[in-house]
Amino acid sequence: MTPPRPPSGRARSLRDYSSESEKMDGTGSWDTLEWTKLDSASGSGSGSGSFSNLSCLLESERVIVEGYGVVLINTDEAGTLLVTNFRILFLSEGTRKVIPLGTIPLATIEKFNKMVLKVQSSPRQSDKNPPRRLLQVTGKDMRIIVYGFRPRTKQRRNVFDALLKCSKPERVWDLYTFACGPSKFGNTNPKERLLNEYFRLLGRSSIRASMDMIEDGSFTLSNKLWRISDLNSNYNLCQTYPFAFMVPKSISDEELLQACSFRARCRLPVITWCQPGSGAVIARSSQPLVGLMMNMRSNLDEKLVAAFCSQLPGAKGERRKLYIADARPRKNALANGAMGGGSESSSNYFQSEIVFFGIDNIHAMRESFSRVRDYLDMHGTTSSDGRSSFLRHGGWTWGGGNLSSMSASVSLLGDSGWLIHIQSVLAGAAWIAARVAMESASVLVHCSDGWDRTTQLVSLACLLLDPYYRTFAGFQALVEKDWLAFGHPFSDRVGMPNISGSGNFDLPRQSSSAGSFPSSPVRQSSGSAASQSSSSSHGHNNYSPIFMQWIDSVSQLMRMYPCAFEFSPTFLVDFMDCLLSCRFGNFLCNSEKEREQCGIADACGCLWAYLTDLRSFSATSHVHCNPFYDPLKYDGPLLPPAASLAPTLWPQFHLRWACPEEAKAADIGVQCRAMTVKYSEMQKEKEAAERRVDEISFAMESLSAELLRERHLSWVARESANRATKEYAALTRAVQSLGCKINFTTSDVEEDPRSSLENNPRRRNRHGNNSDVSVSISLMSEENTSGNPIGRVCEALCPLRTREGVCRWPEVGCAHVGSQFVGLKANFDAFDRLAIYDSYFQPE
Repeated sequence: MTPPRPPSGRARSLRDYSSESEKMDGTGSWDTLEWTKLDSASGSGSGSGSFSNLSCLLESERVIVEGYGVVLINTDEAGTLLVTNFRILFLSEGTRKVIPLGTIPLATIEKFNKMVLKVQSSPRQSDKNPPRRLLQVTGKDMRIIVYGFRPRTKQRRNVFDALLKCSKPERVWDLYTFACGPSKFGNTNPKERLLNEYFRLLGRSSIRASMDMIEDGSFTLSNKLWRISDLNSNYNLCQTYPFAFMVPKSISDEELLQACSFRARCRLPVITWCQPGSGAVIARSSQPLVGLMMNMRSNLDEKLVAAFCSQLPGAKGERRKLYIADARPRKNALANGAMGGGSESSSNYFQSEIVFFGIDNIHAMRESFSRVRDYLDMHGTTSSDGRSSFLRHGGWTWGGGNLSSMSASVSLLGDSGWLIHIQSVLAGAAWIAARVAMESASVLVHCSDGWDRTTQLVSLACLLLDPYYRTFAGFQALVEKDWLAFGHPFSDRVGMPNISGSGNFDLPRQSSSAGSFPSSPVRQSSGSAASQSSSSSHGHNNYSPIFMQWIDSVSQLMRMYPCAFEFSPTFLVDFMDCLLSCRFGNFLCNSEKEREQCGIADACGCLWAYLTDLRSFSATSHVHCNPFYDPLKYDGPLLPPAASLAPTLWPQFHLRWACPEEAKAADIGVQCRAMTVKYSEMQKEKEAAERRVDEISFAMESLSAELLRERHLSWVARESANRATKEYAALTRAVQSLGCKINFTTSDVEEDPRSSLENNPRRRNRHGNNSDVSVSISLMSEENTSGNPIGRVCEALCPLRTREGVCRWPEVGCAHVGSQFVGLKANFDAFDRLAIYDSYFQPE
């Protein structure tokens, strides 16, 4: 039996094919239906070249593998899957339109698995239905994608092998950003930008850093309290610190060199921000090496920390208080003592107080992120199992008024712990900002190594205290200073290859496990699933969404203070996407030293230049700009009260894949921006209408002036006509007195038909100029003469007429023979031809 073909122009979904195959005997689920015809090259694992000229391909991006007839299970869309050297591209069937959900950069993939799902069917069809070939891709950006492939083809294997090769490169130089190069988004030296930020903090903004200044070491400026040290210019002091950092002016480089050995990884206490005027600072470091008994001390470390307690302004000899904020839970800090670490004792540090924030480590954050991602995938509208949360059966059903199930699902979000961790970071940063702003105290922040939780807290506190960091330029300076320069290990935390040649991600492996979708009841009930995974548990690596957690915290502050930030939540989303994609080189490697060794600034494009270029075309109307930004109102520190530190899911990031419509509706800025754009368009229309009114007004004035001129000419013409009428009447009477009659006749002059009066109205107005006027003068008949009193008078008084009525001068031409008139026809020149005799005139 010939199977039915799908109607043209309609993409077939996985469920369509499954239900249709169950109705047919002796046919498979997908092989019975015509998809886009498979090219022979598509199964070979190499690109056929048919998609090499796609407009959506980036510079130096090339197609490696093509897969036809692939189903995006999340949305039931059929299309073509392409694996390039930068990303997975999913194009809709027929239109080749990029489907955003199915398109993900390779560096954004956390793990991917091959799955075989057996379809339940009737006993007589049990041997007829081949299992479904699925590929699950888990992203670092809160999405889980599942692709379905046709059975009995090598497409899934080819795609899987390409992902094994391209998504987890062994060397950092194998990333796409090195193949693309800097292009038009060149990166200026980040060291110059770091020095410029130091100069701003020291009150020396008028001085601009340069490479010459860096090379000759003349950047070591200072103010009354603090100075810039070049002790780490060759990264000999601390390999994870920047080449320059700020320290108290009273501490020499020799003392710094000796003090660094008391801190883990030689990350000694340095200044990351100082308050202008008051002298309060936020400092950072790693944990002190106090040992198991917590009895190890360092006089130079204590002296360095005490130098942060500068004298209060206006107080005679009184010095400010110092808070030492340990980001870890107290028990974790004590446990680190077994490995030589630990925490300070307030009795050993001058005028200090120790505070523990209780923020968990990177492993807890990784597990929390994974749980909240599974929660969103299970209860979103584009779930990776292809069903909406409203259609599920069992304990998690949201339909039918099952309120207990809804409450249970919300508790799952709470059990993930993600929002609790966000709240802990926010509370710690707000506490630090309040101590500096309200007490003018200095705060030293550290955790274990001083590059994860420490960076989160100090950068968020700086964002609260300094309004400059809430602008585009300030946000860039903040990230480059506290995250990049001070050595947050981005390669380890984001899961990218590092300079040593091995990435901190799990190596691919082939294994079998039961049920690749443990969180979804539908996945378990749809049939048995065997998976082949490219990634194992993250328990043995250093991957953790620490920076993403900080960006989430920034978005929570933007929700609380929507008018305090120049940038919008969309900017944060695009910024995070660029970072995870590794399209640019700013966040590669684990430290400033490693990026310098790799030549990142010269070999790769700059993320900041790319984002600036996007905004340059639309100015303040760009989606990255906050339409509510009010810098005059929020020109000081932000001190959120504890009651306001209740975080929620960040809709623009967390819900954009699971609940796209809800994510858009939650962004009020987008709606305001749309209204702004509409207002701008109406303003342009108003200006165009005003210009049109001005043009019409000018035209009306011109027409009015011309009308006045025409009226004047018309009045002159009427006056001339009146005079001509009077002259004509007088002339007529004079001629009639001579017994003559005047006839006027006109004859038109022939014209070119192309300029006829019908086609040229102005010619019609000048009709009189194109006519030849003739005047005919003739003698009146006797009847007319007798009836004319003037004629009778003329006959009586005419000296040429005899008493008998005979004309003495017949040659004059005024006589008549019978009823035939003999006259003259000329322009009054006929009178000149009359013979004048002397007898005509009577003697006086």
